[in-house]
Amino acid sequence: MFNIKRPPMYDEVAVQPMRDELLGVGFEELRTPEEVDAALNVNDDKTVLVVINSVCGCAAGSARPGVSLALQNDIIPDRITTVFAGQDRDAVDQVRSYIKDFPPSSPSMGLFKNGELLYFMPRFDIEGRSADQIAAQLVKVFNKACSKKGPSVPAEHFDSVKRARMCGSKIPLYQG
Repeated sequence: MFNIKRPPMYDEVAVQPMRDELLGVGFEELRTPEEVDAALNVNDDKTVLVVINSVCGCAAGSARPGVSLALQNDIIPDRITTVFAGQDRDAVDQVRSYIKDFPPSSPSMGLFKNGELLYFMPRFDIEGRSADQIAAQLVKVFNKACSKKGPSVPAEHFDSVKRARMCGSKIPLYQG
């Protein structure tokens, strides 16, 4: 089997604040297909949230702030993970292989249990919604499907997380 790693589409330094926004609220990055399989292809009855992060404006304006706010809930997924569309391209493809019946979408969010998709929020459910609306929807899902005690980070830490408000049109392309 070939070990193909496609280069990122965008400058990695320029997108780091977008990564840091999710890392700051407790997300774990999955950067390879193997890391994705290790997180999702398990039968341990634990829930795993995967956010497919993106450089687009709806990721900055509502997806990242919305999921971050939802993770302040009293009940959260057992594990919170992220891959980055246009950056960790092979890892994103591997996550998408677990998402049946939905076309590729970024940003997007999926909640998994025992390798099966329980809930999916595609881009068209993110665009035009506020962070509060996205958080409210995710909280409903967490309360129904999850059992780990939240929040993911203490409130005072959550309040200090820096929000990356830049849009993909301003992000330089990867130069190799």
